[in-house]
Amino acid sequence: MSSATRTTDLTVVHTEVSDPRVRPLLRELGHEYTTRYGKDAHAEISRYPDEEFTEPHGGLLLLLLENGDPVAGGAFRRHDATTAELKRIWTHSAHRRRGLARRVLAELEREAGARGYRRIHLTTGPRQPEARGLYLATGYTPLFDTGADPETIGPLPFEKHLAVTPYPGKATDL
Repeated sequence: MSSATRTTDLTVVHTEVSDPRVRPLLRELGHEYTTRYGKDAHAEISRYPDEEFTEPHGGLLLLLLENGDPVAGGAFRRHDATTAELKRIWTHSAHRRRGLARRVLAELEREAGARGYRRIHLTTGPRQPEARGLYLATGYTPLFDTGADPETIGPLPFEKHLAVTPYPGKATDL
Protein backbone atom coordinates (compact mmCIF):
# COMPACT_ATOMS: atom_id res chain seq x y z
CA MET A 1 0.00 0.00 0.00
CA SER A 2 1.29 3.48 -0.76
CA SER A 3 0.14 7.07 -0.59
CA ALA A 4 1.23 9.94 -2.84
CA THR A 5 1.34 13.73 -2.87
CA ARG A 6 2.15 15.80 -5.95
CA THR A 7 4.31 18.93 -5.97
CA THR A 8 5.94 20.49 -9.04
CA ASP A 9 6.97 17.78 -11.50
CA LEU A 10 7.79 15.17 -8.86
CA THR A 11 5.49 12.85 -6.98
CA VAL A 12 6.41 11.84 -3.43
CA VAL A 13 5.29 8.29 -2.70
CA HIS A 14 5.33 6.62 0.72
CA THR A 15 5.74 2.94 0.08
CA GLU A 16 7.30 -0.32 1.25
CA VAL A 17 10.61 -2.02 0.43
CA SER A 18 8.66 -4.70 -1.47
CA ASP A 19 7.35 -2.11 -3.97
CA PRO A 20 8.91 -3.03 -7.38
CA ARG A 21 9.77 0.65 -7.93
CA VAL A 22 12.27 0.44 -5.04
CA ARG A 23 14.34 -2.36 -6.61
CA PRO A 24 16.18 -0.30 -9.28
CA LEU A 25 17.36 2.23 -6.71
CA LEU A 26 18.55 -0.42 -4.26
CA ARG A 27 20.25 -2.35 -7.06
CA GLU A 28 22.14 0.75 -8.21
CA LEU A 29 22.95 1.69 -4.61
CA GLY A 30 24.40 -1.78 -4.02
CA HIS A 31 26.47 -1.58 -7.19
CA GLU A 32 27.88 1.83 -6.23
CA TYR A 33 28.74 0.72 -2.68
CA THR A 34 30.43 -2.38 -4.08
CA THR A 35 32.44 -0.26 -6.54
CA ARG A 36 33.51 2.28 -3.91
CA TYR A 37 34.33 -0.16 -1.12
CA GLY A 38 35.45 -3.24 -3.07
CA LYS A 39 33.11 -5.70 -1.40
CA ASP A 40 29.58 -6.91 -2.01
CA ALA A 41 27.27 -4.37 -0.37
CA HIS A 42 24.03 -6.32 -0.66
CA ALA A 43 24.41 -7.69 2.89
CA GLU A 44 24.68 -4.13 4.24
CA ILE A 45 21.65 -2.97 2.28
CA SER A 46 19.55 -5.88 3.54
CA ARG A 47 20.90 -5.72 7.12
CA TYR A 48 17.63 -4.35 8.51
CA PRO A 49 14.28 -6.12 8.16
CA ASP A 50 11.95 -4.41 5.69
CA GLU A 51 9.38 -3.95 8.47
CA GLU A 52 11.63 -1.40 10.18
CA PHE A 53 10.86 1.03 7.36
CA THR A 54 7.07 0.96 7.79
CA GLU A 55 4.42 1.80 10.34
CA PRO A 56 3.86 0.79 13.12
CA HIS A 57 7.59 0.16 13.60
CA GLY A 58 8.35 3.88 13.41
CA GLY A 59 9.82 3.99 9.93
CA LEU A 60 9.10 5.25 6.45
CA LEU A 61 10.37 4.65 2.94
CA LEU A 62 9.69 7.22 0.26
CA LEU A 63 10.37 7.57 -3.43
CA LEU A 64 10.44 10.59 -5.69
CA LEU A 65 8.82 9.69 -8.99
CA GLU A 66 9.15 11.64 -12.21
CA ASN A 67 6.66 10.61 -14.88
CA GLY A 68 6.06 7.48 -12.80
CA ASP A 69 9.73 6.48 -12.72
CA PRO A 70 11.74 6.39 -9.46
CA VAL A 71 14.50 9.01 -9.52
CA ALA A 72 15.41 9.25 -5.82
CA GLY A 73 14.44 7.85 -2.48
CA GLY A 74 15.30 7.28 1.11
CA ALA A 75 14.07 5.89 4.37
CA PHE A 76 14.20 6.22 8.09
CA ARG A 77 13.84 3.70 10.86
CA ARG A 78 13.33 4.07 14.58
CA HIS A 79 16.72 4.44 16.26
CA ASP A 80 15.26 5.09 19.72
CA ALA A 81 12.15 6.75 21.18
CA THR A 82 13.18 10.25 20.08
CA THR A 83 15.58 9.54 17.19
CA ALA A 84 15.00 8.46 13.60
CA GLU A 85 17.91 6.98 11.66
CA LEU A 86 18.17 7.82 7.97
CA LYS A 87 19.05 4.94 5.65
CA ARG A 88 19.27 4.26 1.92
CA ILE A 89 19.30 7.88 0.71
CA TRP A 90 19.75 7.59 -3.02
CA THR A 91 19.47 9.44 -6.32
CA HIS A 92 19.54 7.54 -9.60
CA SER A 93 22.80 8.26 -11.41
CA ALA A 94 20.98 9.75 -14.43
CA HIS A 95 19.22 12.30 -12.21
CA ARG A 96 21.97 13.67 -9.98
CA ARG A 97 22.88 17.35 -9.54
CA ARG A 98 19.19 18.37 -9.57
CA GLY A 99 18.64 18.81 -5.82
CA LEU A 100 16.69 15.57 -5.50
CA ALA A 101 18.67 14.30 -2.50
CA ARG A 102 17.93 17.58 -0.71
CA ARG A 103 14.26 17.05 -1.48
CA VAL A 104 14.40 13.50 -0.11
CA LEU A 105 16.08 14.76 3.08
CA ALA A 106 13.50 17.52 3.54
CA GLU A 107 10.61 15.07 3.09
CA LEU A 108 12.14 12.55 5.51
CA GLU A 109 12.85 15.26 8.09
CA ARG A 110 9.29 16.57 7.81
CA GLU A 111 7.82 13.10 8.22
CA ALA A 112 10.11 12.21 11.13
CA GLY A 113 9.20 15.45 12.93
CA ALA A 114 5.50 14.88 12.27
CA ARG A 115 5.81 11.44 13.85
CA GLY A 116 7.29 12.93 16.99
CA TYR A 117 10.98 12.29 16.46
CA ARG A 118 13.16 15.09 17.82
CA ARG A 119 16.48 14.08 16.31
CA ILE A 120 17.83 12.44 13.19
CA HIS A 121 20.94 10.31 13.23
CA LEU A 122 22.73 8.92 10.19
CA THR A 123 26.06 7.58 9.07
CA THR A 124 27.69 7.69 5.67
CA GLY A 125 30.77 5.97 4.40
CA PRO A 126 34.20 7.55 4.23
CA ARG A 127 34.28 7.08 0.43
CA GLN A 128 31.09 9.04 -0.15
CA PRO A 129 32.23 12.68 -0.22
CA GLU A 130 29.04 13.74 -2.03
CA ALA A 131 26.91 12.47 0.85
CA ARG A 132 29.19 14.07 3.42
CA GLY A 133 28.90 17.40 1.56
CA LEU A 134 25.12 17.07 1.32
CA TYR A 135 24.69 16.50 5.05
CA LEU A 136 27.01 19.37 5.96
CA ALA A 137 25.20 21.70 3.51
CA THR A 138 21.77 20.80 4.90
CA GLY A 139 22.47 21.53 8.55
CA TYR A 140 23.62 18.19 9.90
CA THR A 141 26.21 18.30 12.67
CA PRO A 142 29.20 16.01 12.14
CA LEU A 143 29.92 13.82 15.17
CA PHE A 144 33.52 13.30 14.06
CA ASP A 145 36.62 15.35 13.42
CA THR A 146 36.02 16.85 9.97
CA GLY A 147 39.75 17.54 9.63
CA ALA A 148 40.71 13.88 9.99
CA ASP A 149 41.16 11.50 7.07
CA PRO A 150 37.70 9.89 6.68
CA GLU A 151 39.32 6.52 5.99
CA THR A 152 40.70 6.53 9.57
CA ILE A 153 37.24 7.13 11.05
CA GLY A 154 35.05 4.53 9.33
CA PRO A 155 31.35 5.35 9.13
CA LEU A 156 30.88 9.12 9.50
CA PRO A 157 28.08 9.92 11.99
CA PHE A 158 25.87 13.02 11.76
CA GLU A 159 22.89 14.34 13.68
CA LYS A 160 20.24 17.00 13.28
CA HIS A 161 17.70 18.21 15.81
CA LEU A 162 14.13 18.67 14.57
CA ALA A 163 11.14 20.75 15.52
CA VAL A 164 8.37 18.36 16.49
CA THR A 165 5.11 18.93 14.60
CA PRO A 166 2.85 15.90 15.17
CA TYR A 167 0.04 15.11 12.78
CA PRO A 168 -3.22 16.68 14.04
CA GLY A 169 -5.02 14.24 16.28
CA LYS A 170 -2.16 11.73 16.31
CA ALA A 171 -0.90 10.83 19.76
CA THR A 172 2.79 10.26 20.22
CA ASP A 173 4.37 8.10 22.89
CA LEU A 174 7.19 10.56 23.56
